[in-house]
Amino acid sequence: MYKNGVLQPLEALPLEERQQVTVTIIDPGSVGQEIAGYFSPEEWAQAAQDTVSLDEVRRALATISGSLSDAVIAQREER
Repeated sequence: MYKNGVLQPLEALPLEERQQVTVTIIDPGSVGQEIAGYFSPEEWAQAAQDTVSLDEVRRALATISGSLSDAVIAQREER
């Protein structure tokens, strides 16, 4: 919530005192428009009918080299 020039979270955040964070501000009225730009209503409807199995997803993910933890570590080292 924005009040008196200060952003106040609506619930407790798992942050350290004085921890710097990046905040992205999105106008709630435009969120639907942003998402709509990525996919057409027909594509959303078709995706709802997908019958991809968990095994198919696992097989596809297994072909990706590296790991998420390696990517995070590399990104932190770049900072």
